[in-house]
Amino acid sequence: MQTYKIAVIPGDGIGKEVVPAAQRVLDRAAQADGGFRLDYTVFPWGCEWYTKTGRMMPEDGLERLRYFDAIFLGAVGYPGVPDHVSLWGLLLPIRRHLHQYVNLRPVKLLPGIASPLAGKTPEDIDFVVVRENNEGEYSDIGGRLYAGSPQEVVIQGSVFTRFGVQRIMRYAFHLARARGKRRHVTSATKSNAINHAMPFWDELFAEVLAEYPDCTGDQYHIDALAARFVTHPERFDVVVASNLFGDILTDLGAAIAGSIGLAPSGNINPEKQYPSMFEPVHGSAPDIAGQGIANPLGQIWSGAMMLDHLGQHSAARSIVTAMERVLLADIKTPDLGGNATTSIVTDAICSELSLDG
Repeated sequence: MQTYKIAVIPGDGIGKEVVPAAQRVLDRAAQADGGFRLDYTVFPWGCEWYTKTGRMMPEDGLERLRYFDAIFLGAVGYPGVPDHVSLWGLLLPIRRHLHQYVNLRPVKLLPGIASPLAGKTPEDIDFVVVRENNEGEYSDIGGRLYAGSPQEVVIQGSVFTRFGVQRIMRYAFHLARARGKRRHVTSATKSNAINHAMPFWDELFAEVLAEYPDCTGDQYHIDALAARFVTHPERFDVVVASNLFGDILTDLGAAIAGSIGLAPSGNINPEKQYPSMFEPVHGSAPDIAGQGIANPLGQIWSGAMMLDHLGQHSAARSIVTAMERVLLADIKTPDLGGNATTSIVTDAICSELSLDG
């Protein structure tokens, strides 16, 4: 039997509730499949750890993580800890040092969920955003001069490399082929205003598009693309974007798909030389933490993405199918208009997997 070593970082807030819930589902799917098991090692890192130690993770944290098959992350954030501390102290170091250069976020309206967009069905909202995850606008370039004075100067730079941009675009086109639908890639740009990085991005998109004669492509300025997400989501198959643009677009995508509590993501090292990390898009939601009402579906769906990445495609599909059945049965947490608890939703999904098994 195949055993996968999974590093689990529940993090803060509702992460400590939805991660164990998702682990129950993953274990049930593994049991039903019968061909693999998951061996978890839990790390108590995050903002609460920071308040006690002054660090988001230990100095050797990245070295400890690299020997796992995958990383399963909950949510990071805690009152009193600035967001940039959590991002630069945990998430970005993991993404960069483990070469997780693809951030993969499905935007899919599940059966049983009503989109805020009038008249849109699951057939209308079903695309994937491929976000460049290691460079771009989130590069640590810049600084502050004369802090606190009337002459204060802040400089923030971005880094775009030919190597980095080409590999994320090629990943997007390979994904469009694999999806087997329209084989279409849309590029997010802003070359009319960002006059060095974005024309470079556009030029490389044209070059890479030419490498894929069986695919089509187009590009939109980011403002127009955001509007198209709302007015014509059915136009999209795969969307490729820089780090900042992809971050913004995927939160919008989660909103049109019904709830940010549903949205999964993967930070992928496609070559599998390093572990990939899977996490829901939602935050730690300290306002509802401890109440037992957090939506576990984003975490569970992220777990299904993890299984798919590990090669357990059938088990991954069975989890998504079970989620859909539970939603169609109107078993939903309050963020989706229901009154079910985290535990009730999790139990229902496990029951569906038991029936399949």
